[in-house]
Order: sequence, then structure tokens, then C-alpha cells
Amino acid sequence: MGKNLTKRSEDYSKWYNELVVKADLAENSGVRGCMVIKPYGFAIWEKIQAGLDKMFKETGHENAYFPLFIPKSYLSKEASHVEGFAKECAVVTHYRLKNAEDGSGIIVDPDAKLEEELIVRPTSETIIWDTYRRWIQSYRDLPLLINQWANVVRWEMRTRLFLRTTEFLWQEGHTAHATEKEAMEEAEMIMHLYADFAENHMAVPVIKGIKTESERFAGAIETYCIEALMQDGKALQAGTSHFLGQNFAKAFDVKFANKEGKQEYVWATSWGVSTRLMGALIMTHSDDNGLVLPPKLAPIQVVIVPIYRGLEQLDAISEKVNPLVKELRAKGISVKFDNRDTRKPGFKFNEYELKGVPVRLAIGQRDMENSTCEVARRDTLEKETVPMDEVVSKIEFLMEDIQKNIFSKAFGYREEHITEVESYEEFKKVLETKGGFISAHWDGTTETEDRIKEETKATIRCIPFAGELSEGSCMVTGEPSMQRVLFAKAY
Repeated sequence: MGKNLTKRSEDYSKWYNELVVKADLAENSGVRGCMVIKPYGFAIWEKIQAGLDKMFKETGHENAYFPLFIPKSYLSKEASHVEGFAKECAVVTHYRLKNAEDGSGIIVDPDAKLEEELIVRPTSETIIWDTYRRWIQSYRDLPLLINQWANVVRWEMRTRLFLRTTEFLWQEGHTAHATEKEAMEEAEMIMHLYADFAENHMAVPVIKGIKTESERFAGAIETYCIEALMQDGKALQAGTSHFLGQNFAKAFDVKFANKEGKQEYVWATSWGVSTRLMGALIMTHSDDNGLVLPPKLAPIQVVIVPIYRGLEQLDAISEKVNPLVKELRAKGISVKFDNRDTRKPGFKFNEYELKGVPVRLAIGQRDMENSTCEVARRDTLEKETVPMDEVVSKIEFLMEDIQKNIFSKAFGYREEHITEVESYEEFKKVLETKGGFISAHWDGTTETEDRIKEETKATIRCIPFAGELSEGSCMVTGEPSMQRVLFAKAY
């Protein structure tokens, strides 16, 4: 199965598309631009969701749910917000269908036009801030720390499974605070939380930073981000956190009485990650044989494949394996004992290699006689024979070691692909021959940023957070610059 994949070196994009489908993660649907997330893919998303949800709740956030539909007038209340999303909005104009009088099929009933069109949410700031006006009256109601797990729709012309689809799943946090300082601390804290999750659960190294003005979220004063580097040298924005100032509070008249009884507008943040993380996970770790999953997010962490002739041998192996399965599950390790008689062991080996299962055990008649089993790890494809009484401790070790190893490998690649340049010519050469992140001085103007993007298709991925100041000259204009920024071509 895995051997039929296009090699990454031949066509990275084709390799990715094939892998998503062949590993049973997702497929295109009958709705243009929308995907079906299959059970195995959704199981990974559920692990991502569970890990993040736990972290949100540990930092005081609560989950709620808000409507899918947003009145058009809400979007127009915050000018830069509507401008940022206007071209991506799906609009509901009618509420009823009827059979055509000529029998040609179903048509939209022209008499069922909505008084006000509804927008299918591209993001929920407007509907949530309209709600917060009713929830917030006094400083005692603050901070308000709400998260929502939902789907959103952003009309896309060119779509790609997980990376860019018209409808996708995500979480969006929306918080209200009494002071500017508290809101900024919240936005920064979430950036660090996302980075922690990416590195310690997904094993994906990220760079924390701030977006330039032209790359900020529509309606934000500051956008914090985490940027990851894929194996083809392209960057991927893995999560963003926005300091919204009082823009939405003023647009929706959300005020609170402070301790002195004076009315003030609240300060706001919003933040989110989406099923795009699935794309980051696939492209950071996987190889020409298929997926490579970090143990913390793998739906199946250990698969056991029996090698047998006849039901008698299978029964004997099952008897030996069942206590092992029970012991591993008691330790919180997910195990599958694949005793299907419709597939041969070789097929199963290929299948679980393609699906990125971190550890595979194989047990045959000779293993039964010697009280051993073969242990194979997916990240390095190394195999060894292990005594049965040492298997559990071996697997516990591998759960940690594989997690560390794939992070270390991805981190090494990322570090090798951060290149400092001084001139625009050098910048263009590195971009075409090596790729990755390019660290360069920039004069801070949108004009120069736009010129670089137009001429090279590279964008400023971030201004590194708390980065060291280093005086220099802009590689394009020669104007003074106080800090290097990171450029890359990106998804």
C-alpha cells in the first residue's frame, strides 16, 4: 500500500494528496471545496481537540456555542473586519424551496426572501460581541473567557484537503477583559499555549512571532502567531491569537461599570486553530512509506499482528496476547490486536506503516516457543526481538522516544533551513535553491513588503516574538532596520 505513494522528492504536492486519501484520513465530497473527514482522520482530530480543550480549561476558559448564522448588519459594524472577510462569505438569502410549476424540479421560492440576509459564519466575533453586550455589565463579570468548537465557512476557489477547504473545523476563543494589559497578556499566553501544544503533542517545532500590519487578522490591533516549516521548505501558519483592543467593544457597545462606577469599554482577544493542524502534522513528519504519527496523537499507538497457520495457532497467540493488551491499555496505551483472517501479515504491515502506527508487534509460532516478539518502530523502521516479559517496558520507552525523535528530526530540518541574508539578490537565490525561512532586514513599510511578495511570492511569516534587536539595513531599500524578520513561501 505505502509503496504506491509518489515520492516526496518527485512531487511533494501529489505525495501529500495521495497520502491523505490512501491513509484513510479524508476525501473530497460531493460539495465542491468541502471534505469528508474519515474515522481515522477524525480520531486524530479528536486527540488534538482533547489535548487543546484540556489546556484551555486549565487556563480558566469555558466552552459555549453560538449560532452558525450571522445577520449581515452585524458584519458591517466593524469596518476592517467586514473588509477582510467580505470576499469569502457565503450568504443565505431565502428560507424555502418549492416545486417548479413546469415540473422541472425544485426551485428557490421567490416569496421566501429573508428580510435581512444571513452570513454563514466565517468567524464569530460579531455574533459573540453582540451576545457579550448582554452578558457584561460590571467589572465583576470580567474576565469573560469563552471558547467555541465549531465549523466555519470561507468561500475558497482553490481547495486542498485539511490545508484549505471551504468548510473546516476549528476552535475559536473570544475573551473580554477590564484592562488593555490583561487582554494583551491573554493573547500572548494563548500564543505560548499553542506553541506548547504544537511542540509537545504534535512534535512540530514552531517559531512564535507577531504578524505585520498587512498580515494581521481583520479588525485586530496585534496578531500573534506560531509558524511551522514543512518538509518542502514552505511555511505553514499553525495558529493565531489576536489582540483586538476595543474595536469590537465599541462596534457592539460592550461596556462595563468599573470599581468606581464609571462606564468603560472592555478589551478583547480572539484566537483559533483549525483542522489545518492535520496538514501540519502530515507534512512535518511523514515519509515516502506513509504517515508518521507522534504517539501522543496516534489513534492506535501499538498494533499487534499475529503470524499463524490455522485457527489453533491463532488461538494460542491470542491467549498469549490478551493479557499484554490488557496491561498496555491499563497504562493508557491504545492497542489493536489485528486477528483478521481476510488479510495476510504482509498486507497488514504495509497498512499500519501507511497509517503511521508508532509501534508494531509481530508474534508467530517461533516467538511463542521462545517467548519473544518482534517490535518495529514506525519512525526509524528499525526492528528488534524482545522477550515477552520486557515488551511492556519497551513499549513505554518507545512511546517517549519516538515522540522525542520525530520532534528532534523536524527541529533539525527547521534549523538547517533558517538562512540569514543581507542582500535582495542573495534572498532570491536562497528562496529558489534552498527554501525554508529566510532571516532578513526589512524597512518596516507595507510598500516594500508588497514588492517582495509580488516579485518572489514570499511573505513575512512573522516578526520573531521577543527577538533580539540587531541594527541593519533593509535588503531591498537600504533603509535602517532594527530587527530581522522571517520570510518564506507559505501554504
